[in-house]
Amino acid sequence: MKKIDLKKELKDLYSPSSKEIAIVEVPKMNFLMIDGTGDPNTSHEYQNAVEALFSLSYTLKFMIKKTEDFDYAVMPLEGLWWADDMSKFAEDKNLWKWTAMIMQPKQVTDEAVDKVIDELKKKKKLVALSKIRFESFHEGTAAQIMYFGPYSDEGPTIQKIHDFINQHKGTLVGKHHEIYLSDPRRVAPETLKTILRQPMKTV
Repeated sequence: MKKIDLKKELKDLYSPSSKEIAIVEVPKMNFLMIDGTGDPNTSHEYQNAVEALFSLSYTLKFMIKKTEDFDYAVMPLEGLWWADDMSKFAEDKNLWKWTAMIMQPKQVTDEAVDKVIDELKKKKKLVALSKIRFESFHEGTAAQIMYFGPYSDEGPTIQKIHDFINQHKGTLVGKHHEIYLSDPRRVAPETLKTILRQPMKTV
């Protein structure tokens, strides 16, 4: 049985340096996605979204392993973050808008997603399941770095990325992107591993 680990195959995207910011080219990839609003630390909507995304991702993995004799590691949770008024983004997390998402291998198709969603609806009560969409996402050129520490202390590192982009005569485009490589339920805040990524456009 063939088995792949996309984090290893896409090492430049999912295992960046924590010492220096790098510019990467992010190709078009397929994701399960859910949109929502509010503070992720207190929002039931966000927790429900994460639960539904992982339930669907793992059920897809097991179905494909059984039907196609192909296995793969489920990818980490990712998030796009923004606000209608970005000047207030750091002030009030209740104003945040987000897209929670998990990347899927090419073997996952629209038909497979629809089939597994129908199966999960019969077995589990996942309130956010009906909100999931499956689509491609092309981020393009971006600056990123590995960050270690609490989510609440990311600010200076995010600013460092923005300064880096400005120094390279680039402009910020798209949405702030985070990739969560640690489980906050099992890891101390100071050891959390998060990839911080900002799409950019160069002159």
